[in-house]
Amino acid sequence: MQLDKENMKKIRYLIAFAILLYLGVQHLDIVIGTVKVLLGFLFPFILGCGIAFILNVPMKFIEKHLFGRAVKQQKKAAMKLARPVSLVLSICFLVCVLIIVMLVVVPELGATLVSVAKKIEENIPVVQKWIDTTFGNNPEIIKWTQSLDIEPGKIINSMLGVLKSGVDNFVSSTVSITIGLLSTAMNISIGFVFACYVLLSKEKLLCQVKKALYALLPEKPVRYLAHVWNLSNRIFSSFITGQCIEAVILGSMFFVSMSILRFPYAMLVGVLIGFTALIPLFGGIIGCWISFFLILMVSPMQAVLFLGLFLILQQIEGNLIYPHVVGGSVGLPSIWVLVAVTLGGSLMGLVGMLIFIPTVSVIYTLFREWVYARLDKKHMVTL
Repeated sequence: MQLDKENMKKIRYLIAFAILLYLGVQHLDIVIGTVKVLLGFLFPFILGCGIAFILNVPMKFIEKHLFGRAVKQQKKAAMKLARPVSLVLSICFLVCVLIIVMLVVVPELGATLVSVAKKIEENIPVVQKWIDTTFGNNPEIIKWTQSLDIEPGKIINSMLGVLKSGVDNFVSSTVSITIGLLSTAMNISIGFVFACYVLLSKEKLLCQVKKALYALLPEKPVRYLAHVWNLSNRIFSSFITGQCIEAVILGSMFFVSMSILRFPYAMLVGVLIGFTALIPLFGGIIGCWISFFLILMVSPMQAVLFLGLFLILQQIEGNLIYPHVVGGSVGLPSIWVLVAVTLGGSLMGLVGMLIFIPTVSVIYTLFREWVYARLDKKHMVTL
């Protein structure tokens, strides 16, 4: 390698990077503490970016279908009002969805808990009688069952006692909790306002970022970063939109079919399965078993029939609805979907399950592009 001016510059950068890396490893605790402080400062803006990305999905749809023709005709009023009106309608839409869900789920859940408690109270004598009949020859089991003090009233009183002690502890630390709630509310408010600013001027912001990158970096890396951004935006938007539409369709299918067949808790099960369906792969199974145990407390026969109904609707959803609604927008083979869900769930819980599928899909697509480009450069036939 010739030690010209350009190579010497690269060597200096490599030496500086190696020194910084060594110092960072040697003082890892300081680095982690600094990163945590920076994340604390930047958290409202990170949250705002997340809110902006979610709001951008319905906002683009509203802007395209409500103002698209007028904007193409370059009508001044439409061009001025399209973005703010679409943003306000998107916010109203999400707020209405949350309110409707709360109005449906909370009363239904309360009624379900009361009904389950009554069923348990009614079935306790039946279970004890069955134990007496089945294990009548074993006095130790009979003595143990008679010693059990299972009374819903006492259970509720003990739960109220736990809640009372929790309230006492809450009151004793009111100041710290209030500060925490105010801090959280402030972060959410700042993030929401920041998201609105981002959405109202997203083209201008993207243009400014692109200009800054072209000023700091060579042209080729900036073009590749723009390609990665466009790919990520398309995959994440398609995934979120598809998952939400699929969840609504699946929840509606369960509500309608259970209402026609006169299953109990049709509304609650429909909402529950709709929400759990947002979790890829495992969400439907989780919702199924929770719903199964709820129905089991009312009618064991209907609970068994519900499992059959679940299998039928899952087959319809998996073979007909999901391919057409979500389709190949994510472009990730099933084995990598399983890996993404497992890794995301172990690292970040429920949020990780949702984020890792489109993230792994972006990485998979970029890696596939790189492999095909290398094979094409070597003049090898791609399989």
